[in-house]
Amino acid sequence: MRSTRRTTFRTAAVVAGAATVLALPVGSAFADSVAPAVRPSVKPSAETAHRPAPVARAFVTTVKLADGSVAEVYRIGRSHFEADVFAGSTKLDTLVSRGGAASYGRSDGLHVVLQPNGTVTSWLDGAPQRTPKPAPKPAPKPEVESSVRVAMPDGRIAKLVDGPRGEYAVVSLPNGHVLGTVDLKRPSVQSGDGWTYRLVRDGKRVKFVVIDGKGGGNSWVYDFDGRLVERYTVEAPQPRKDRVRVVPAQG
Repeated sequence: MRSTRRTTFRTAAVVAGAATVLALPVGSAFADSVAPAVRPSVKPSAETAHRPAPVARAFVTTVKLADGSVAEVYRIGRSHFEADVFAGSTKLDTLVSRGGAASYGRSDGLHVVLQPNGTVTSWLDGAPQRTPKPAPKPAPKPEVESSVRVAMPDGRIAKLVDGPRGEYAVVSLPNGHVLGTVDLKRPSVQSGDGWTYRLVRDGKRVKFVVIDGKGGGNSWVYDFDGRLVERYTVEAPQPRKDRVRVVPAQG
């Protein structure tokens, strides 16, 4: 009987949710821990002698594990990877992933998984598995407010604003005194001398309209870049010419 303390590494091939766990000892103790089955000596047949040689292992990468040990990953063939787990110079075990199934092993609190694509993940007891951090959400773009000042035909000033609260216009005197504000909820306002200021929606655009009510209804239309885009002139009605009846003088 041996008194040497052995470290075990358990492996499991995960297939369709079912796992088989095999208790295996560390390094050279693997073969000593399980009594080998006695098999009768069989001479190789002619068919066995002509079997193709096993596929060579192609080295892929070395992965450092959570406890400082390493796993050497090899590609055997299509959908077939193997990972040799080493603690120093001692080989603990080999994880085998074949046919799209992951392979899992553990030893003294170390957990190792060989994925079907050949990647290796590991963690220690009591430590959460490392999961990829979610990509940071892009910062929302700051909402910018733009404004332009327009000198209107009545001598007043209109400040046309396009910003987070939508489009609106502030009507003021040249000295800065505000007379009123119009927006799409309150689209029209009238001054005491007959001028009307109005916002109208034209498709996706909003326009600012100035109407001279006292002068017959002439109007000017501005976009929110401050450009005069339309102008309407109302012709004043011509005075009616009454016929003059000539009455002959008497006497």
